[in-house]
Amino acid sequence: MFGKNTVETPEDVVSVPEDSSPPVSSTHEESDDIIAFVGEEVIFKGTIWYQGTIRVDGRLEGAIYTDGNLIIGQKAVVTAKIEAGTVTCQGLITGEIVAKKLVKLLSPAVFDGSITTPLLSMEEGVMFNGSCNMPKQDERKGKEIKLVVSVEEAVKVK
Repeated sequence: MFGKNTVETPEDVVSVPEDSSPPVSSTHEESDDIIAFVGEEVIFKGTIWYQGTIRVDGRLEGAIYTDGNLIIGQKAVVTAKIEAGTVTCQGLITGEIVAKKLVKLLSPAVFDGSITTPLLSMEEGVMFNGSCNMPKQDERKGKEIKLVVSVEEAVKVK
């Protein structure tokens, strides 16, 4: 989906060659190597486009786009539009999250905004202020369980 890994700020654009991305594990995506990191003392304003896992422990304002994982640390403050495969948060997020697979809100996370995800996990102690839309997962779309073929067959006595 993404041609190259790019970090964009209002002043400039920084590109990283695609071959620097670690291999994607299909079984334990959360244990993938972190390929982008915003440290505790860092303030980042802009847009991040990446494949793989991103960890934020500092302040981030803008947008994040990744097919992989986004990990928001306990001291992180994020004001952003987020599109990711999986989002795991212990910090503060204000904005919109669209996750293809899962959103995990771990205590002491604070979330203020809207979430769209097929699966949501929230620990006791999380502060959630906003809305959540949970569409069916892709693999469930178009698969309806047919309980009765016809009324005649349901009432037949043999």
